[in-house]
Amino acid sequence: MLPFVHLKTLTLRGFKSFASATTLHLEPGITCVVGPNGSGKSNVVDALAWVMGEQGAKTLRGGSMADVIFAGTSSRAPLGRAEVSLTIDNTDGLLPIEYTEVTISRTLFRSGGSEYAINGTPCRLLDIQELLSDTGMGKEMHVIVGQGRLDSVLQASAEERRGFIEEAAGVLKHRRRKEKALRKLEAMQANLARVNDLSAEIRRQLGPLARQADVARRAQVVQADLRDARARLLADDLVQLTAALAQDVADETAVRERKAHVEAAQADARARLAVLEQAAAAAAPRLGQVTDVWYQLSGLRERLRSLGNVASERCRLLGAPSTAEPAPGRDPAELDARAAAAREEEEALQARLEEARAALEARTAERTTAEEAEREAERALAAVHRGVADRREGLARLTGQVSARRSRLEAGEAELGRLRATLTAAQERAATAHAEFTALEQQVAGVEEGEEGLDEAHEAATAELEDAEQAVTALVEAERAAEAERATAAARRDTFALSLRRKDGTGALLDSGLPGLLGPVPEHVSVTPGWENALAAALGPLAEAAVAESVDVAVDAVRQARDRDGGQVRLVLAGAPTPADDGAPTPADDGEAPPAGATWAAELVTVPDPAVRATLMRLLAGVVVVEDLADARRVLTDAPTLTAVTRAGDVLSATAAHGGAPGAPSVLELHAAHEEAVAAVDDAAARVERARFALGPARERVDAARTGARATLEDLHASDARLTAVAERLGRLGSTLRGAEAEAERTRPAIARVEGEVTEHAAELAALAERLEIAQREPEQAEDDLTGATAARDAATEIARSARTAETDARLALRTLEEQAKALSGRAASLAAAARAEREARRRAAEREARRVAQARVAAEVREGAGRALAAIEGSVAAAAASREDAEHERAEREETLTAVRTELEEIAADLATLTDAAHRDEVARAEQRLRISQLEERAVADLGLDPQVLVDDFGPDRPVPATAPVADGEEPAEARPYVRAEQEKRLRAAERDLTRLGKVNPLALEEHAALAERHKFLTDQLADLKKSRADLMQIVREVDDRVERVFAEAFADTAAQFEQVFPRLFPGGEGRLVLTDPDDLLTTGIEIEARPAGKKVKRLSLLSGGERSLTAVALLVSIFKARPSPFYVMDEVEAALDDVNLGRLLEIFTELRASSQLIVITHQKRTMEVADALYGVTMRGDGVTTVISQRLEREPEPAGGEQPHRHVSGS
Repeated sequence: MLPFVHLKTLTLRGFKSFASATTLHLEPGITCVVGPNGSGKSNVVDALAWVMGEQGAKTLRGGSMADVIFAGTSSRAPLGRAEVSLTIDNTDGLLPIEYTEVTISRTLFRSGGSEYAINGTPCRLLDIQELLSDTGMGKEMHVIVGQGRLDSVLQASAEERRGFIEEAAGVLKHRRRKEKALRKLEAMQANLARVNDLSAEIRRQLGPLARQADVARRAQVVQADLRDARARLLADDLVQLTAALAQDVADETAVRERKAHVEAAQADARARLAVLEQAAAAAAPRLGQVTDVWYQLSGLRERLRSLGNVASERCRLLGAPSTAEPAPGRDPAELDARAAAAREEEEALQARLEEARAALEARTAERTTAEEAEREAERALAAVHRGVADRREGLARLTGQVSARRSRLEAGEAELGRLRATLTAAQERAATAHAEFTALEQQVAGVEEGEEGLDEAHEAATAELEDAEQAVTALVEAERAAEAERATAAARRDTFALSLRRKDGTGALLDSGLPGLLGPVPEHVSVTPGWENALAAALGPLAEAAVAESVDVAVDAVRQARDRDGGQVRLVLAGAPTPADDGAPTPADDGEAPPAGATWAAELVTVPDPAVRATLMRLLAGVVVVEDLADARRVLTDAPTLTAVTRAGDVLSATAAHGGAPGAPSVLELHAAHEEAVAAVDDAAARVERARFALGPARERVDAARTGARATLEDLHASDARLTAVAERLGRLGSTLRGAEAEAERTRPAIARVEGEVTEHAAELAALAERLEIAQREPEQAEDDLTGATAARDAATEIARSARTAETDARLALRTLEEQAKALSGRAASLAAAARAEREARRRAAEREARRVAQARVAAEVREGAGRALAAIEGSVAAAAASREDAEHERAEREETLTAVRTELEEIAADLATLTDAAHRDEVARAEQRLRISQLEERAVADLGLDPQVLVDDFGPDRPVPATAPVADGEEPAEARPYVRAEQEKRLRAAERDLTRLGKVNPLALEEHAALAERHKFLTDQLADLKKSRADLMQIVREVDDRVERVFAEAFADTAAQFEQVFPRLFPGGEGRLVLTDPDDLLTTGIEIEARPAGKKVKRLSLLSGGERSLTAVALLVSIFKARPSPFYVMDEVEAALDDVNLGRLLEIFTELRASSQLIVITHQKRTMEVADALYGVTMRGDGVTTVISQRLEREPEPAGGEQPHRHVSGS
């Protein structure tokens, strides 16, 4: 019965020699993988081990893990990653996962990164190992028996053999649980020690902190007494100062009435001054116009006078002919005639020069001929002399030299013939190679044209991929940056929201949800950025107030706060009457400009709600904002009734001032910052969403571009292969062509050298033959020859000397003519140029004379016109001067009247200043009183947290003082007594002394003591939990040990029983068994193998032969397979070392295993192939890439009579 769980497919991409995607469809039963050595069969085994989590590079037959990636060949580029996917049929649910098919994938990149996936979902290596461990397919990989695995099984230690059985039994997962529990125990021990140390330290701190908490409790009682006495004294001071201020205000009326009379007189004087100034302003344009006319006419008169003078001067200068004109030069016609004569003379000289050159060439030829004849006579005389000398030396030696020279000449001619034949052959080979090279070049041109198109396509695809990847990277970076900005803005928003959370009475009132409350003031107000502190200071405590829609709502809110003891509440009433309704000045609304350097505070506020806006306009009436305190002082000097607020939040008025170092941010500033942070969060969130929305199409574009780049690269590689083949052929032809041309080049110098030697040998032979002929003549003939040769030589020398003299004379004559021609050259052109220049000078002189006459005429006309205009304008200038004097007289009278009125106004202003100073001094005194009152009110708010009115109402001098002494149980409390300032001062000093006596008080001691006690209780509970957890972990370790012992004992017993059955089948007549090294300790005991083949008495494995050792290892593995079957097993040439008999025994066991497991066998054995259900043929192509061919073998039912079943083969 075949198992349902089996391997279905194995897909390899870029793994070792599998460069292209290759999928093996595996069938249940026995699958054999066959092929020649080195074709990549074992790479299939390595792929199975690697995808199931193998981490050892040496196990995969490599030096590093990167060796599993296809490294490339001469015709195929290396790849950047290796990927293997294994699909397992999980129909019966053996794997603990809710899928009928499970696909495990592993990818390794050349950069070092790796990925794991289960059914396409990324996972960890640990997840894959735990998924496979329950099926017996653990990280030890006993189900994969690779090359050399049998030796490692035999050479394994006893403990390592135990690991084989544990993996098959699924024990390793429990061991990992135990190791994890022990690691947790170690970490827990450190935490336990730390908790013990913390508990001891907290117990040590609790004692001193308890004493500090007791002091803090006593200090609270003393501080309450101190606060009550201080509040009553402060209320008394506030009541007294308020009464004194009311008396001072009553004395101010008389001063104001007198000041009003003076101001009325001042207004009348100002009105008269304004009338006079308006009249002066109305008359000022006429005076300016009259003055401008006089100035313009005077200027025009001066310009006309100047123009007349200039015209007169020009008439004087241009009236007579110019004496500066140059005298006429030479006649141009005469110059032209002289130029023509010079040209004729130059032409005649050129003719004589040509004749002299011809004569020189003739004399040079005669000299050359004479010198050659002289050299011939010299050589003839030398030959006669050598003949006479040779006769003296002897004819025999000269004859031998002639014979030697003749032999050398013949040898040289033979060598010359051979070299010429070699040159002809080399030229023929070069011509043939050149013709073939040209034909192949045309073919290469066609291939390169296609290559250019492929290069452009690949570059375009690569550029598209880079652009797409850059776009994705940019979007990812943008998303990350926007996400970071959103997180930062959200943190700021939450921080500001937490800062805006109210914890006082107003906040509690807003949280109560009372009907009619419209929320806090900052929610209704929008302030111009940068002025938040100024507006918060201008509004004062009302900047943090709540908005009530009516007076009734405000009354209900105050009553609720008082009833619930919720503290002080501040409210702003919406719909309050505007300042204009009750007659208050509203400069901002009326369009009145604020003082210089100031701005109305109301102009910096935007309030959408009309009702709330009306209330705020009333609160900000008469308030201006300035940059600093200097501007505030200047504003109050000009307008004492206003209140000036600086940008930093300092407030200054005629009655009060407050400010100083900046404190915490105002509520308006916090609210503005919160709104800005909310807007920033929304903007960043929108950018994050836009980036995420754009990432999808961008990644799809990257995938499409990567597919296109991969396709163009494959086309380019194919074209490169074709081009490489043609290039190799071109290289061979080029080598042939270069060799032939090099041989021809080497032969040509040799031919030239041999030709020179042949010529030299021929000349030497002729000379020697001539000498021999002369030497053989009679002595008398030789003497006659010598005399004749000497006379001929002397005659030739005389002729040569005469020829050289004639040549020298001809050369001197030629040089003389050339110098004359050089001197005469250019004379004719110079004379012609002089004639042209003379004509141009005479033309310019005539033009200048005509121009002078015309300019003189124009100057005379201008002089006459300027005189007439000057006479006419003199009257206009006189009239304008009279009008100007009249206007100046009227202006002087108006200035005198204005001076008198201004003097009167200054006297009134002096009286008014005196009154104003007196009023100002009184007002300053009252301001000081108001300032003291304001300071007392601020002290009430700052020191006691009480509103001034509440302070006077609750602690004023008219309120009785309650008894504060502690009352014993059962006693009646003392009655309240009237307020006496001296008693309260004494009570304040006593409370201060008591507080000083208590010393330094930790105000947080009560809270710290309670928090530390609570933490001590928490740590005590945690310590108990840690101890309980440690006990639980120890129990888990004991349970795991018990389970490991039980499972291992059962697995070992089953494996040992199977070994005793399998071993005799592989070794007929032999005995074998498995023995525990330490039966008493099943958690750590190892396993030894005892094997005794038939006819041998040895049991040690080291004494067995190689084949026996291999069969013993096979017996152990098969025993494990049978005892704890796994869904599949892989055998990589395990039967390679077995003979035919032992192979048959092993194949019988394989056939039995087929009933319970799937077998994948790498083999070269034909008998192994015969028992297979499917065959995969693995071969390697010429480009170094592995190719797989599959064959499925179908078995027919076994026929009766014991005949062998037929098998049908189908392939793919």
